[in-house]
Amino acid sequence: MPMAGRPVSPPMGVVGVSFTPPTGGGAPQQAAPKPTAPQPDRAMLHSTEHTRTYPCSACGGQLMFDIASQKLRCPSCGNYTEIEAPRQPVITRDLREAMGELRALQATTSGPQVTGNHEIKCQNCGGTTSFVGSLTATKCPYCATPIQRDDVHNAPARLPVDGVVPFRVDEKNARQLVEKWVSGRWFAPSQFKKYKRVGSFASVYHAYFAYDADTYTWYQGERGIEYTETYRDDDGDLQTITRVQWYPVQGEVANQFADVPVLANDTADRGRIKALEPWPIVEATSYSPEYAAGHLARTYDHDAEESLPEARAEMEQEIEHTVRRDIGGDQQRIHSLNSNWNALAYKHVLLPIWLLTVIYMNQPFNVYINGLTGQVSGARPWSKIKIAIAVTVVLILVIAAVVLFMKFHGHGHAVHSGPTVYHSHPTHRR
Repeated sequence: MPMAGRPVSPPMGVVGVSFTPPTGGGAPQQAAPKPTAPQPDRAMLHSTEHTRTYPCSACGGQLMFDIASQKLRCPSCGNYTEIEAPRQPVITRDLREAMGELRALQATTSGPQVTGNHEIKCQNCGGTTSFVGSLTATKCPYCATPIQRDDVHNAPARLPVDGVVPFRVDEKNARQLVEKWVSGRWFAPSQFKKYKRVGSFASVYHAYFAYDADTYTWYQGERGIEYTETYRDDDGDLQTITRVQWYPVQGEVANQFADVPVLANDTADRGRIKALEPWPIVEATSYSPEYAAGHLARTYDHDAEESLPEARAEMEQEIEHTVRRDIGGDQQRIHSLNSNWNALAYKHVLLPIWLLTVIYMNQPFNVYINGLTGQVSGARPWSKIKIAIAVTVVLILVIAAVVLFMKFHGHGHAVHSGPTVYHSHPTHRR
C-alpha cells in the first residue's frame, strides 16, 4: 500500500539489507502527456541577465501569482490573467537512468552558479538584485519587480523541475495561522509576540524529491508469545510474572512506496520543516515558472541521488514495521533482512511554505506554515521571567496544599485492612 512516512535513522538490529539498483524497465512510469500546441510565453526574457519577468498587458506593471484566484494578477491595476501553462500530470523518472544522464552532462558541461551570491541588474529600475545560493525567484529590493533566474531550471547539467503544487493558503490566512500559533506560546517573551512589527514574512517554494519504490524483502526472526505465571515469594505473597515463549519464523514481504518526500535544500530547521508533512504531492501539476511569479523559489542544493539516503532510511523503517506485523505475536525479534529494490523512481517538485523570521536578542527564530494544509511548525524563545513566575506560583500552591493537608489530617485515624489475594491463571497465546 503506498505510504509516505518520516525520515528516521536506519533501523537498529537490521542486517543484510542489500540495495540493487533498478534494471530494465524500472518503476512503472506514468505515460507522458500527449503533445499540446505550443503556448506563447508571456514572460519577458532578459537574455543579457538570464532572467524573466511578467509585465502586465493592461498597464505595464508586473504580474504575480495570486493564491486566492490561482491566476496571475497585476497589483497595480487589478488585471487578472489565466495561467497559460496546461495542467498536466507529473512524470515520474527512473532514478538510475536520470542520474546516469545527469552525471554524463556534468562531466562535459558546467552548470549555473547556485552557491554564493549571483547578482543581476533589474531590467525595470536598473538596481542590483542578489540571488543568494539556490534562490531562483525573488523581488527587486528597489522596485519590488518579481524576477526569476532563467538559467537554472532548464540548465542541461541540472535536474529539471517536474512539478509544482501551487500555494493554496494565502497571506491573510497564513498570518492568522501564525497569530494563533504565536498566541499559544505562553512562555514566549512579550517582545517576540510583537512579530508583526519585528518579523519578516515570505512565501517560498522549496525544492523536494518525492520517491517511489517497489521492494521485496526476505527475513528470519522469532515470534514471541507472552504468558503469565504466578508464584509465592519468600514472604508467602502471591506474585505474577510475564514470560515469553519464542518460536523461529521466516517469511517474505513486499512494500510499495509512493511520493516519499525529501527536502533538497540546506537548512538548519529540517526537523521543523519535516513536521509540516504530509504533503499532497499527488495534486502536483506540471511545472511552470508562472506559479513562482511574485514569490520566492529555490532550486535544489542536493540532487536526487544525494537526497536518496533520507528517503531510503524512511522506507527501511516501514519495511521493518511490515516484517514485524508479518511475524505477529506479542513480541518480535528480527535476525536478518534482505531487501531487493526492484524499482526506484523520483519526481522533482516545488512545494509551498510560508516563512516567518523574527530576530530576538540577535538570534533568528523561524516559524513555517505549510502553504497547502496550514500546518504550523516553528521555534520560539523562552521568557526567563515568565518561567520563574510560573515556578514560583507552583511552589506556593504545593506548599499551601501541604499545609492544608497537615492541618486537616495531622491527627488522622489509622486505617486497617485485611489481606487481598489475587488469583491468576497461565494464559498461552499462539
